[in-house]
Amino acid sequence: MKKTTTASVLAAAVMAASGSAVMADGHEELTVAYFLEWPMPMMAAKASGAYEEALGMKVNWVSFDTGTAMSAAMASGDVQIAVSQGVPPFVVAASGGQDLQVVDVAVSYSDNDNCVVSTSLEIDKENASELAGKKVAVPLGTAAHYGFLRQMDHFGIPLDSLQVLDMAPDQGAAALSQGAVDFACGYGGGLGRMKEHGNVLLTGDEKEALGILVFDVTSAPASFIAENGDVVAKFLKVTADANTTWYANPTDENLAVIAEQAGMDMDAAKAAIATMKFPSVEDQLSQTWLGGNAATFMKGVADVFVEAGSIDSALGSYENAVNTGPLQAASEM
Repeated sequence: MKKTTTASVLAAAVMAASGSAVMADGHEELTVAYFLEWPMPMMAAKASGAYEEALGMKVNWVSFDTGTAMSAAMASGDVQIAVSQGVPPFVVAASGGQDLQVVDVAVSYSDNDNCVVSTSLEIDKENASELAGKKVAVPLGTAAHYGFLRQMDHFGIPLDSLQVLDMAPDQGAAALSQGAVDFACGYGGGLGRMKEHGNVLLTGDEKEALGILVFDVTSAPASFIAENGDVVAKFLKVTADANTTWYANPTDENLAVIAEQAGMDMDAAKAAIATMKFPSVEDQLSQTWLGGNAATFMKGVADVFVEAGSIDSALGSYENAVNTGPLQAASEM
């Protein structure tokens, strides 16, 4: 994902959101956060104007570097909906008292979020214990951070033996290529560039077998959802239709539009989207996802972060952080 400083991202969000706010307040614009270098079918709908047509209002799209920056923008009121926010940054915000809710599962991507070890070290899962004492780049508070913590626990590597540097994925990739860090964790385009200089410790399937799930959500402030449930439902309907269209017709022509919107070339976009899964609305509403397991998984993520000292405390339950109302309404449209 294209990275800038959080300050500049928020400044951009403020500029783009000027005059936009919740419909209940009489405004007629919506500001939505998304990621560059993260090719999703909904980007085709973004390009075609399908969201504006369905919502009957202008939609301002603002790109962010991390899910933590998305949380900050929603807290300030500059952004009303965040697309593909990682579960860990969502959990961090919710655990800290921010009143956010998950409204859909944007994407599942176990192979598109990982840790990569420098080729020069010749370290893989068989001798991963040799990572102790090494320097690692990790975007803190993100899905990559959670995956890093779980993998280090799996390999028995003490966190206090590592020098952990908070770096967005593209920065981590650059540091890895320059030999400034021994390994790096990230996602999207940043992860792709990391792989040019190293190898992953565990595959997506191997991580899932350990219970390390990797998925993003569409999130929004609970107050916005309560006052504008119809807007959220229509937004999710357009997204769901875009996913259905992609699976029915995954042509190079469609991919070219998605790639352009994501700021990627065709080869990079094709490689990235091949590792992504976009659950149907029916699947999202099932026990596997928002019907039960998502809230349980969030609690697990929060507990891991508490144990690692990344957050002060976890909520007793994250069931109230999931709101299936708008998605249910979208399924009936």
